[in-house]
Amino acid sequence: MNIRTAVLRDVSAITQIYNEVLLTTNAIYRESEVDLEDRVKWFNQRIDSGYPVIVAEVNDEIVGYGAFNDFRFGEGYSGTVEHSLHVKSTFRGSGIGSAILHELIAIAKKQQRKIMVAGIDSENTRSIEFHKRFEFIETARMPGVAIKHDKRLTLVLMQKDL
Repeated sequence: MNIRTAVLRDVSAITQIYNEVLLTTNAIYRESEVDLEDRVKWFNQRIDSGYPVIVAEVNDEIVGYGAFNDFRFGEGYSGTVEHSLHVKSTFRGSGIGSAILHELIAIAKKQQRKIMVAGIDSENTRSIEFHKRFEFIETARMPGVAIKHDKRLTLVLMQKDL
């Protein structure tokens, strides 16, 4: 496995993974698939703002990606970032997510960030436990703040001091 900085040509694979997660889980609070143009814009916004987008490759196939960006608007939050990380379904549980999160944390520390936040659907206990292994602690539960497929969802916020 190789973890590296993403480049523009990787965005197609990132889009495929994003849509797979969007369609098969509640990890992303959207219902409609995104197109390549949407993800290129997402990618460019992060890169232009100095935030990382990284990918995990296995045998030249992109099998996961991670990124972080602003937690909230305003300079008062400049030390806090929120990350996202998604792994292709056939590679989950193989250490890909751990490698990606380890690298995101290292990058955030190099950027002198102070806190990393994770927003996780409350039913995704696997992700909650995963983040606990990285010393994220639950700091909030926000019942019913999102709706997907006519179901109200609860957002769990977890954070890690860097």
